[in-house]
Amino acid sequence: MNWTRERLKTNGKIAFKKNYWACVAVAVIMGIITGLSSISGGRTGSGASQNSLYGNDGFSFSYHYGWGFPFAGLAIAMAAIILMIVIWALKIFVGNLLEVGGKRFFVLNKTENPTVGTMFDAFRSGHYVNIVLTMFLRELFTSLWTLLLVIPGIVKYYEYLMIPYILAENPGMDRKEAFQISKRMMDGQKMETFILDLSFLGWDILTVITCGMVGIFYASPYKQATFAELYAFNKAKAYEEGYIR
Repeated sequence: MNWTRERLKTNGKIAFKKNYWACVAVAVIMGIITGLSSISGGRTGSGASQNSLYGNDGFSFSYHYGWGFPFAGLAIAMAAIILMIVIWALKIFVGNLLEVGGKRFFVLNKTENPTVGTMFDAFRSGHYVNIVLTMFLRELFTSLWTLLLVIPGIVKYYEYLMIPYILAENPGMDRKEAFQISKRMMDGQKMETFILDLSFLGWDILTVITCGMVGIFYASPYKQATFAELYAFNKAKAYEEGYIR
């Protein structure tokens, strides 16, 4: 028997509502982690606006003929690069472990009432390096496939979708085994899971319209709980088929 979107979403909704505020808090933190991946360097137009405002005074002279503006531009560029490096370092060495801890929270929340502190279990697992490396390789391989063509990148995203859940329960698992198990779990399910993702599009639109409020207090924890249900189903099926013990 295969899963259905309605069943996963119904079970996910029940699970998150019984431990509502903890689910909201964990989903907010996981949302911040996701946001770290999409931050890019900003642009500034202060030089151009000041030049048009002050005309041909001393600042304008520095803009066209002096060294002030080139050095300022270089300093801004270097600061942006450093900020980007810091953000990516935080994502790799802190954010990915919080993501694994967040997945663990929502998996446990199916049958228990875990606290927000569960998010830090990955740091306490004794397998910090293994989790960091496995999660980094997951993102690296997905990015490389996406660079080749968008469609293979999407396929690989769903193929590796179960990796953080697997690490959440088995932090010391060899990375090759984690990739293999996730691939087998998602075999024949990638399109259906993509459609499951799309089924939350309406909630995403409402989140934008409400400046994030719907996402914070309902849609995000609802979605996290639903995908934890997907993992629970895949794990049970894996036990039945005998490729995990």
